[in-house]
Amino acid sequence: MNTHHDKTQPAADPQIEQAMNRLVEQFGGDPASFDGQLIREMIATAGKLLRDGADTGELKLMNRAFKELRYALKVFRPYREARKITVFGSARTAEDHPDYIAASDFSKRMADAGWMVITGAGDGIMKAGHDGAGRASSFGASIRLPFETTANEIIANDPKLITFRYFFTRKLMLVSQGHAVALFPGGFGTHDENFEVLTLIQTGKAVIVPLVMCEPKGGSYWASWDQWVKQNLLANGMIDEEDLNLYYITDDADDAARHVLNFYRNYHSQRFVGDVLAIRIKRPVSAAQLEELNADFADLVAEGRIEQSGPLKGETDHLELNRLHFLFTKRNYGRLRLLIDRLNQYAGA
Repeated sequence: MNTHHDKTQPAADPQIEQAMNRLVEQFGGDPASFDGQLIREMIATAGKLLRDGADTGELKLMNRAFKELRYALKVFRPYREARKITVFGSARTAEDHPDYIAASDFSKRMADAGWMVITGAGDGIMKAGHDGAGRASSFGASIRLPFETTANEIIANDPKLITFRYFFTRKLMLVSQGHAVALFPGGFGTHDENFEVLTLIQTGKAVIVPLVMCEPKGGSYWASWDQWVKQNLLANGMIDEEDLNLYYITDDADDAARHVLNFYRNYHSQRFVGDVLAIRIKRPVSAAQLEELNADFADLVAEGRIEQSGPLKGETDHLELNRLHFLFTKRNYGRLRLLIDRLNQYAGA
């Protein structure tokens, strides 16, 4: 499949360029700014669909998907500073089932810690997430099906409920807006979401977040899954030992909540500045700790060493935080998870 950009496109028409600039200005933007240039590119891409001969079905797909994503981001935007956890699990779980109770207890603990809970807005574990967190701390991402729109009674008619036509746009929001993921027992959909998140983190297509698999005391659902992964994927060389660091299994709601909260004890966030990975931390590490990191995680550094500093050139947010930065190999994300764990250990209890 050819994924290269179209290099055969004709030179830009000055009249079209001017028209796009006027459009950006009319919508309140600056066409010369980077954001303005991105909007211009989106307008140009839409126009190219006509040149490409896209049919009506293709245009409908792209139009609806784009509109869904724009609206969903608009709903989430006022809450961008709030930590959020996405909860996955079966829609068939009854309210008196131990899995439902565990999911509700866990979500309440996260809401009590100031987090918001995102679920697919249906019944079962999705409703349990909203039940525990409460309506004010809940987001819903429901899916429009041929004969119904599914939304549980807790989140129904809430302005933080978003209804999607497409599963792929819904899943993008469920994954991209969460600072953590909690999985409770579920069917095909739960495993699809589980492996999708693991794959995105393992390949660096999503930032590392805590992924916790939780169930009630005495349950064996995730232990059985873990055994299958080790016997069939790890033993056959289809994943590496380090990939097992990307998830955490527990049968205790308190332990699950602690695991998520501890991930952000010192670690704050990360971003790439060019090829340099900048890890933002709340408390600086000591000189001795920095040397320890360089000794223990040298395999993550493509060239040079791990350094500590303030914001890097080009960064515009969280400028008050210290950074650890290095030229990352962009491999071994399970090892990067261990580095983050070490940073949190340095911060103390």
